[in-house]
Amino acid sequence: MNATAMIRPAWTPATIALMIIGFMVFWPLGLAMLAYIIWGDRLDGFRRDAGRARDRVFGGCRGRYARHGGFARTGNVAFDDWREKELERLAEERRKLDEMRDEFDDYARELRRAKDQEEFDRFMAERDRRARDRQTPDASGTAPGNA
Repeated sequence: MNATAMIRPAWTPATIALMIIGFMVFWPLGLAMLAYIIWGDRLDGFRRDAGRARDRVFGGCRGRYARHGGFARTGNVAFDDWREKELERLAEERRKLDEMRDEFDDYARELRRAKDQEEFDRFMAERDRRARDRQTPDASGTAPGNA
């Protein structure tokens, strides 16, 4: 998922509220929000795979215009060769930047997952502590709440 998303695909009060409002306004909106909550973290991979599939299918349809970076030959062989090398270099830089963005998105997703796990572990520890406190008898020998 994009690191700038305001509503992340998780069971948060905001997403639950949006889902309920969506169901109240028009049920497909609520259903779409539910799908986003459940499968939203997979959207980046899906979008990336769809883009690659599109490029494979339509890559051969571009013809001569796209092969030369969208420009016709100028007639100056040295300039045309230089331009093609620069465009290839820029395409390689673009590919590297895309890979780094994908790595960062994966890192951010794992960071959110770790934060969620930490919050869950803290909740479970607090819950267990409260359960032990309720079961532990006080100094008079009676359990709390039985007085």
